[in-house]
Amino acid sequence: MNEIEERLLELERLGLARRLRTVSGRQGPRVLLDEASVLLLCSNNYLGLADHPKVREAAAEAAMRWGVGAGASRLVSGTMTIHRRLEQRLAAFEGSEACVLFGSGYLANLGVIGALAGPGDTIFSDELNHASIIDGCRASRAEVVVYRHLDADQLERRLHEHEGKGKGRRVIVTDSVFSMDGDVAPLPRIVQLARQHDARVIVDEAHATGALGEGGRGAIAQAGLQGEIDVLIGTLGKALGSYGAYACASEEMVRYLINTARPVIFSTAPSPPSVAGALAALELLEASPQEVARLHDAARALREALAEEGFAVEQSDMHIVPLVVGDSEKAVRLCQATLERGVFAQAIRPPTVADGTSRLRLAVMASHTASDLLQTAKALADATREVGLDPTCIGEPSALGRLATGELRPASKPWLARVA
Repeated sequence: MNEIEERLLELERLGLARRLRTVSGRQGPRVLLDEASVLLLCSNNYLGLADHPKVREAAAEAAMRWGVGAGASRLVSGTMTIHRRLEQRLAAFEGSEACVLFGSGYLANLGVIGALAGPGDTIFSDELNHASIIDGCRASRAEVVVYRHLDADQLERRLHEHEGKGKGRRVIVTDSVFSMDGDVAPLPRIVQLARQHDARVIVDEAHATGALGEGGRGAIAQAGLQGEIDVLIGTLGKALGSYGAYACASEEMVRYLINTARPVIFSTAPSPPSVAGALAALELLEASPQEVARLHDAARALREALAEEGFAVEQSDMHIVPLVVGDSEKAVRLCQATLERGVFAQAIRPPTVADGTSRLRLAVMASHTASDLLQTAKALADATREVGLDPTCIGEPSALGRLATGELRPASKPWLARVA
């Protein structure tokens, strides 16, 4: 037995081995999964634009006009008119001077972090930042200081502690909306601390673009901080329904990234069909900002339905709903039992989340109907009881915390936990 076989067996023994599931057809609210029709609650296609007719038509037309691939990196011959057009529209949308496209969100984080920090520098990173941010920090070879999740006070102490340690650059990096908990970074305080301690700020808006802020402009815009962030990283592969990513910043910063971010220098430019599809999706979002309100309505509807079934959830319009189970094996069993009832959710286990916080992650789309969401809550409740769990002990970290401290009290029925 070779080391690969041994490692695979170990992953299977630990219950960490996964398989690729096949979705047939488009990424709509309902899909065929391994030939069965299921409600899709684990896609990041938040606005339902991945299969929008205008987005598909734009991608097809771009393939006929510009071809399928860009053929080279951005600095060689890979930058085409369609790339420049999307960069200009994204810069205007995000309220920044300039923009540069990357091949993916993962590449954008590796490239931007590596360009702004290196040996002798210090990066301050939220402990629940996305894996691509973590890997970007590691690859940069800068010193990485991790602060507690959303804890701006600890961030301030860490900045003070490293005040006199050399003359290296300082960078604070954070997700704006965290993909596992669905909570939002304290961006105003982070910007304030960055100014006080001469640090740059990188914010990844992957799960906020198209979902938060006026017209879906993200958490930065919602906080009134447009133009105040050194580099805003966004994705084309979630609410904008396509593939790729971008960094928005000042003209000077974007020129610097073009010449120093290795994924820009050494990767083939994003494909024209993906870029054109994203441009069409952005145009749809700008023309129909009410789609963001539809997403919020759907999120509230799911949360209300889950609360009626007894789950501990906050009543908000956040589109990511984590249902923390705790035990990894129970989370997987619950996910499977839910799937058998026609709802495709995502089981999240260590090392993606901390030990004891395994969960089902639900992602709402604007295209989900009220009936879809009621069916989802009912399926989850039935599956929960089938595997021997109590819905009142399953829910969002914030709501479970308030239940534990007595701040939140279950309603009269023992299985029903309403969150005011």
